[in-house]
Amino acid sequence: MPSVILEGPAIKDIETRRTLVKELTDSVSRAYGLPKGTIVILIKENSPENVSIGGQLIVDRLRSDPGKPD
Repeated sequence: MPSVILEGPAIKDIETRRTLVKELTDSVSRAYGLPKGTIVILIKENSPENVSIGGQLIVDRLRSDPGKPD
């Protein structure tokens, strides 16, 4: 059974989360030619305190440029 692991910032809206997993499941099901019931989607949420880009924590990047999206 195929598994998709998606890592990124938290998705606060449950409807957005439902749409995301449905669309990913549909795509993987088509690509593999397998029933949707065999597709596993894992969402791993990473807070800005736990991720860095270019040696700088995202939380610090957001503080220095508040206009950047979360």
